Amino acid sequence: MERILSMVRALAHHHGDIPDVSAKTLERDIFGEIPWIYALIAEVDGRVVGYAALCPMIKLEMGERGIDMHHLFVEAEFRGSGIGRRLINASMAKARELNCESMTVGTHPDNANAQAVYLACGFEQRHSLTPRFRIYL
Repeated sequence: MERILSMVRALAHHHGDIPDVSAKTLERDIFGEIPWIYALIAEVDGRVVGYAALCPMIKLEMGERGIDMHHLFVEAEFRGSGIGRRLINASMAKARELNCESMTVGTHPDNANAQAVYLACGFEQRHSLTPRFRIYL
């Protein structure tokens, strides 16, 4: 839990946010009585080096389930090694397991690398104020 917490905080700082998350709230949201997110973890030699956090979505009027990849983070020294793509693929597999019809993700407007990765993984860019992508499963 501490490694995930450290990475969540690092991602917040990267985006200029001041994190207020604690181990207690993170544990509540991942393992609580009513889990709020799904967390997928990437390990290298037993060390947690990345994670994806998935949030359920719904189009109730259409009867469609979806999932949003709220966070995707890989430690700097492991970027470019394929871990991010494996987390994306594992996230899509989890979405399919949950009978989701689509998965969405957003990026910072300046993050051209992430945008290129999502497009390469089959996502389509959606029109919005900030870059958003969706893939139909």
